[in-house]
Amino acid sequence: MAFTPATACCKASLALAPRASPRGPAACAQAALLCTPSTSVFRGLRAPASAAPAPRRRRSAASTGIVCGKVAKGSVPPNFTLKDQNGKPVSLNKFKGKPVVVYFYPADETPGCTKQACAFRDSYEKFKKAGAEVIGISGDDAASHKAFAQKYRLPFTLLSDEGNRVRKEWGVPSDLFGTLPGRQTYVLDKQGVVQYVYNNQFQPEKHIGETLKILQTL
Repeated sequence: MAFTPATACCKASLALAPRASPRGPAACAQAALLCTPSTSVFRGLRAPASAAPAPRRRRSAASTGIVCGKVAKGSVPPNFTLKDQNGKPVSLNKFKGKPVVVYFYPADETPGCTKQACAFRDSYEKFKKAGAEVIGISGDDAASHKAFAQKYRLPFTLLSDEGNRVRKEWGVPSDLFGTLPGRQTYVLDKQGVVQYVYNNQFQPEKHIGETLKILQTL
């Protein structure tokens, strides 16, 4: 017996007519669903517009509390307000009008993060000469930041991003298959526009040299 291609499966056939079912309307509805035109590329058919599912609405920042995105060169990052090592709230907007170096690091007192912080400390006069502020951000609380800053005599601001909310808002990537918070540095110009993004987890001191090079061009 020859078969007609494509839509033949949806035509009634006396030879293949189903037996009457005691379920009545429910069975008919099920049969109708089986004959819905396929969206398969092999059939070459498209579902009618009325049958297309309604597009899913993307959740806004107001509903999620998180702005999903990635801060890149040329963009203006979202503002934030976080507590510093003394428990005082600090907003990024406060530094507008001068270059700002914002660096995200995994945690206080870890070897790489200590090297990075001390390298920023040792070059801090160069950053001041360039008119720039330095801000370090991690998920540690204010008390941890205070002990870290006092122990290593860090002259710059450390902000507490508990829950990593700002890290997620800025789209800072993780390392080691997502198990370790990423180490990423941003250079913002006087207008708050990102001019440079540098990521290097395992050579933390390089963040300082690369950042100073960019500051000299602003």
